Amino acid sequence: MPNAVSGLSTGRGLLYLVVTGATWGTAGAAASLVYRAADMGPFALSFWRCAAGLVLLLAARLLRRPAAPATPGPLWPRLRKSLATGVGLAVFQTAYFAAVQSTGLAVATVVTLGAGPVLIALGARVLLGERLGAGGVLAITGALAGLTVLTLGGSDATVRPAGVLLALASAAGYSVMTLLTRWWGREGTAGSSGTTVSAFAVTTLCLLPFALHEGLLPHTGHPVRLLVLLAYIASVPTALAYALYFAGAAVVRSATVSVIMLLEPVTAAVLAVVLLGEHLTAATVGGTLLMLGAVAGLAVGEARGAGRRQPVTV
Repeated sequence: MPNAVSGLSTGRGLLYLVVTGATWGTAGAAASLVYRAADMGPFALSFWRCAAGLVLLLAARLLRRPAAPATPGPLWPRLRKSLATGVGLAVFQTAYFAAVQSTGLAVATVVTLGAGPVLIALGARVLLGERLGAGGVLAITGALAGLTVLTLGGSDATVRPAGVLLALASAAGYSVMTLLTRWWGREGTAGSSGTTVSAFAVTTLCLLPFALHEGLLPHTGHPVRLLVLLAYIASVPTALAYALYFAGAAVVRSATVSVIMLLEPVTAAVLAVVLLGEHLTAATVGGTLLMLGAVAGLAVGEARGAGRRQPVTV
């Protein structure tokens, strides 16, 4: 794990991923409020999320003053990384929003975040040679069990095949994005800042024709509320969270990344109780504890393993 190349320690990478998972959990609640405030579809929402997030990322990059100019490297490898990551990001978030509309939040979340760790673990084993010990297998099993209890416990959600297929497509997009980021991180060519900006540029261009077909400018009776919600989605769970995600995923094992991202539905459940007044059921408590325990176990194991492999750099 060439952490020294990126200048980021495994411990800090884990912290970045925890913050990412928590902030991603707020995006679903904000998106639900957007759907209530306007007739915006998943493609249009994803487009505005990425377009506004791209503007914020570019502004932050221009305001930073690096000590030395970065060496860009050959054009084609950078372009290939941007295209692959951008397409994966577009599929990941748009298919998830569409799955939520089709089959509901609970089923879409279970399928997307449940299939994600399995696909990533298989891909990491085949492509990256990463092995999961008994502790890792138990942690992933506990996390998936907690996610199932959290989202399906006491729920009468309707499972629609089209929504399940969309959720699987979302999981595939997320898996590709995670595996590629980890692969480039091991090669020391992840380039988190540049990767994030270029990936968002590709994603925005990919989504534009679909958003135009769906309806780019929504009709709304609450324009101020809609703008505030879109500004939040673009800044916190998008520009900030994805910048942290690409940085953290470059130095942390892919399977570990996938399980830490299961903090997203935990955050969503807490928001449902605190902000929406939903009752705290036994299933919610049990699922949350299972998932947090699995995440904590994997995080501790990853940090200890990195400490044995090499000195930590910050």
